[in-house]
Amino acid sequence: MAIPFMETVVGFMIVMYIFETYLDLRQLTALKLPTLPKTLVGVISQEKFEKSRAYSLDKSYFHFVHEFVTILMDSAILFFGILPWFWKMSGAVLPRLGLDPENEILHTLSFLAGVMTWSQITDLPFSLYSTFVIESRHGFNKQTIWMFIRDMIKGTFLSVILGPPIVAAIIFIVQKGGPYLAIYLWAFMFILSLVMMTIYPVLIAPLFNKFTPLPDGDLREKIEKLASSLKFPLKKLFVVDGSTRSSHSNAYMYGFFKNKRIVLYDTLIQQCKNEDEIVAVIAHELGHWKLNHTTYSFIAVQILAFLQFGGYTLVRNSTDLFRSFGFDTQPVLIGLIIFQHTVIPLQHLVSFGLNLVSRAFEFQADAFAVKLGYAKDLRPALVKLQEENLSAMNTDPLYSAYHYSHPPLVERLRAIDGEDKKKD
Repeated sequence: MAIPFMETVVGFMIVMYIFETYLDLRQLTALKLPTLPKTLVGVISQEKFEKSRAYSLDKSYFHFVHEFVTILMDSAILFFGILPWFWKMSGAVLPRLGLDPENEILHTLSFLAGVMTWSQITDLPFSLYSTFVIESRHGFNKQTIWMFIRDMIKGTFLSVILGPPIVAAIIFIVQKGGPYLAIYLWAFMFILSLVMMTIYPVLIAPLFNKFTPLPDGDLREKIEKLASSLKFPLKKLFVVDGSTRSSHSNAYMYGFFKNKRIVLYDTLIQQCKNEDEIVAVIAHELGHWKLNHTTYSFIAVQILAFLQFGGYTLVRNSTDLFRSFGFDTQPVLIGLIIFQHTVIPLQHLVSFGLNLVSRAFEFQADAFAVKLGYAKDLRPALVKLQEENLSAMNTDPLYSAYHYSHPPLVERLRAIDGEDKKKD
């Protein structure tokens, strides 16, 4: 008797949807609370709290609708055999274009072109509503409709340019990999990730945003002095024009070995009038580097990738698995898609575990900044970022434990105060 793989996968998808909806309802209850958490009383203004509450509730209601539509479509695509039908139709198009339908690479690219078109069509209404209704209503969106369309065209162009050679390489490796397939796949994806991490900030990100050197002045001097004191190999210090699209703020760093760069959003500089608060945020980010968080995360991702590829090699030749999803043949891409669906339970567990580790890293980076003497600046900086981004002030503990990669502000402030007292 054949194992009902497809029915099991759809069943688990629905179970996870119900579980996550339960968490969303708990979070909705927390968001509706009319008062601030005790820790934030007198720290966050009532006006900012009301704005944050309204923004969070709007996003929450939108999320309910989006997730409901998503589970309906995903379940229907699997349960009603739309995936194998779409695969057959994408192959039938090739002869009309004078192309060989037996060529798996061409067939796969035709399939992906259809999937990308379908995704753009189905995602567009949600993207437009999120950007031009919710984000605009709460003062975040700075995009024009033309800029939105232009970004979408650029993203599609990049997918068309970068996608085919990557897909072709993966198919070739799977077809020729033999017993060392998992190692070859992992090695290829490892090299690809390094290449993308190298070219993205230099070639791709500038297509969407303008990066300019941070002007000379006190802020630049303070950041360079901090980086030098930690022996951080800072090569370039940029400001990105995030304000052209949104008033949300952030800061990040990137680069390999002795070629590190720090990027500040112009909105962060505008919102934090006190330069020491910005430096405190950078001290937190440098804490991640000094404590090797980025390295540990990268290693963890590589280990998980290798294990996934190892699992894929074990099931890729299972005819029962493919037939359960309606396929008579065993295309490489379809095998990867099916495998990803069959390991959904593990993916949720891994995601939860990674969030736990990420939150621990955030506490450690905060503590690092406190030990450097930035407690009095980091605290108001985090509060200001919370206020200006209208982040949720009240959070359900189960929801945040499952979803958040960063601890809620209340927990971070409590931890900072504790570390500051230890330091004293």
